[in-house]
Amino acid sequence: MILPTVQAVQRLGKAGPAYFILLYIVSVVVLIPGAWLTVAGGAVFGIVPSVVYSLIGGTVGSTAAFLLGRYTARNSIARRLASMPRLRAVERAVSVQGRRVVLLLRLSPIAPFNFLNYVLGLTTISVSDFVIASVGMIPSTLIYAYSGALLREAALAAGQAHTPRSTSYYAMLGTGLVATVAVTLVVTRAARRALHEV
Repeated sequence: MILPTVQAVQRLGKAGPAYFILLYIVSVVVLIPGAWLTVAGGAVFGIVPSVVYSLIGGTVGSTAAFLLGRYTARNSIARRLASMPRLRAVERAVSVQGRRVVLLLRLSPIAPFNFLNYVLGLTTISVSDFVIASVGMIPSTLIYAYSGALLREAALAAGQAHTPRSTSYYAMLGTGLVATVAVTLVVTRAARRALHEV
């Protein structure tokens, strides 16, 4: 499944990243989790390009959802929010502390990422602060992209459709993933502690 997908995207050439970013934007707006797309991006494009494309798609998509929540779907989101006390608390905290709380929310996913974009549209945070706080998506995006790249390597190794790699190469990939996960867990815990103090 992975190899045919990689080959299909590679046949798109330079248009591949643009299609990926567009799909990511649409997914975020229509409340489809983007994690699987980031994993797929890691398999297709590699770690760094996938992180860049996913962050562009995620930031543009979440900003679009934020603006829809603020100007178009405000009443329906407010009604849904009324039955979700946890998200109501988030909305109040963001209205008071803005960018800091949104950054912490991005680092510590305590609420559904996609719906949270719409909820944040109900707050007083500015669009620029919302976009700046999107840097908090980097740790989780890096993990998903890394996982996708490892899946691709595993698929290539199983199909023996590549030049054999040394054991040290796979050890380095595995060590990199473990280190990335460890750093992300530390950041996530720190963000959760900080959110409890808000």
